[in-house]
Amino acid sequence: MAPGDRVLEIGPGLGSLTLALASAGASVVALELDKRLAALLPGTVEGLDVRVVQGDAMTVDWNDLLAPIGEDASSLRPAWSIVANLPYNVATPVVLRSLEEADQVERWTVMVQREVGERWVAQAGDTGFGAVSVKMAWWAEARLVGSVPAAVFTPQPKVESVLVSLKRRPPPPVDRATAFRLLEAGFATRRKMLRRNLVDMVLAEQFEAAGIGPTQRAEELDLDDWVRLAAVVGANRIAP
Repeated sequence: MAPGDRVLEIGPGLGSLTLALASAGASVVALELDKRLAALLPGTVEGLDVRVVQGDAMTVDWNDLLAPIGEDASSLRPAWSIVANLPYNVATPVVLRSLEEADQVERWTVMVQREVGERWVAQAGDTGFGAVSVKMAWWAEARLVGSVPAAVFTPQPKVESVLVSLKRRPPPPVDRATAFRLLEAGFATRRKMLRRNLVDMVLAEQFEAAGIGPTQRAEELDLDDWVRLAAVVGANRIAP
């Protein structure tokens, strides 16, 4: 982090990372779900450029949370980074929600359980590759940037963690709702052929036009394949 960077920290806890970020010159919004910790944190970061907000990253209004204040209020919306240490059960929905709704966020550095992080960055053919992998690729370039062994935590968890870096990029120029409906239906039964999972959604000639074999399985298709298929399906009505 550099002086002047704007950082949203999700789950600051006792504030050790918050202190490090603010001490490096970042302007920090610390979003904490736990009311007790949120009440204690202002005392820890007193005198630093930190705004503590008690709230839930699953429901928070990103525009309100990241709105410029003070002397920045009249400027264009600044770019933000998110740093977070997220539990298994909310990591994927929180990050996907921020990718979809918080377009002022450009970068993420997130610590998650290893299996979750590997799923986020998986490519077609990799173990763990699935609909989530494609959705992450839709919004951002995702890569693993480090491993975090269980031994560094007290108490020591039973799982290892990884750091994942995400950098926003422009989404593909096709209708996202169409692409994601195809994607989710394709992976609904991952070992079935696409012609079965996408029956009544994609015609044989549309598979051919997209350069995709109807006997392929969803796990064989990368983001570009799904984008081509969505583009070919185009204006055809797809049942929700």
